[in-house]
Amino acid sequence: MAEIIVPELGESISEGTITKWFVKEGDSVSQGDVLLELETDKVNIEISADNSGVVSRIAKQDGDVVLVGEAIGSIGEGAGASAPAAPAAEQAAVAAPAAPAAPAAAPAPQQAASVSDSAAAINASPAARKRAREQGIDLSQAQGQAPAPAVATPVKSAPLSQAEPASASKDGKPTERKRMSRRRVTIANRLVEAQRTAAMLTTFNEVDMTAILDLRKRRKQAFFEKNDVNLGFMSFFTKAVVGALKAFPLLNAEIDGEDIITKKFFDIGIAVSAKEGLVVPVVRDADRLSFAEIEKNIVELAGKARSNTLAISDLQGGSFTITNGGVFGSLLSTPILNAPQVGILGMHKIQIRPVAIDDVRMENRPMMYIALSYDHRIVDGSEAVRFLVMVKALLEDPEALLLEG
Repeated sequence: MAEIIVPELGESISEGTITKWFVKEGDSVSQGDVLLELETDKVNIEISADNSGVVSRIAKQDGDVVLVGEAIGSIGEGAGASAPAAPAAEQAAVAAPAAPAAPAAAPAPQQAASVSDSAAAINASPAARKRAREQGIDLSQAQGQAPAPAVATPVKSAPLSQAEPASASKDGKPTERKRMSRRRVTIANRLVEAQRTAAMLTTFNEVDMTAILDLRKRRKQAFFEKNDVNLGFMSFFTKAVVGALKAFPLLNAEIDGEDIITKKFFDIGIAVSAKEGLVVPVVRDADRLSFAEIEKNIVELAGKARSNTLAISDLQGGSFTITNGGVFGSLLSTPILNAPQVGILGMHKIQIRPVAIDDVRMENRPMMYIALSYDHRIVDGSEAVRFLVMVKALLEDPEALLLEG
């Protein structure tokens, strides 16, 4: 008998919530098969079987909170029993195409056998089901089997721990109560904690984006053909931030008790809005990367964030963060620190505005407001302002970024 143990989930993560079991008691599993999915405050993690056998016990259910090192089930030796008929029919109903409007006659023996085979296919091992999902394979049609007829079995509703049916408020208005995801709870707690513990201030400036837009227009096609990635804005901002951090190292630091830890590396977090909530994957050693390498890193990390496949290592150890509310149309905002970091740069929407070129000339220019939120406990106002002025200067003179790089 082997226990199913919640593994180490990464630095500072001590618990998680079971999102979904992919097996049930009595199922046969092989070593490496995915048993369940666990949601943590940072990423979702799949837990696999350490050995082959039969799932003899499931001690924690979907929606339960579990601790690292806790036994949540067990796998015994031997062959598993056949899948119960009801769940098999239920899964076949979900996978099957819509039933015709007229009532269907009872299936002939050959059809019944096909239903049984299809249900067995759908109840394949968790690893096989996972591969099928990734490759878009319909297990009900695998190995030449016909798709199972629809069965009039109701689909199970979401557990009450996740969502409750619509109900009436005290004044009789319809409402819906839904439990926050673990990630959303963690985001909320950390943002409140950052505002409670840090002496947070925000300073603003504006950037004339003319030079960057012109450079991108001239070099965009050649850049893509050479590097197979688009030349976006984030590489310019990442390079500008790195250059400014080198000049003002306290913005690349953190507070530990009464000590200041100044980081001699430049791991830049890029805030990404995903379905489950905001995440901040990290571009490692950004000072050593080319524009193309930064863009490729960002595209890869953003893709992982939106497909919920980020690893814990993708999120750990950032030294400074950049967030871009401009992609959603934000003109101005005050970003909140990503503790324990002491600085975060906010990008915003590029908007054509009239700008005074000199005492007599005005021109319409593509302008962006930028915001730096900082921890005033170790970063003085003059240092924060000069940091942001340097970021502005580097962005308005993109060739200077090549020298900084």
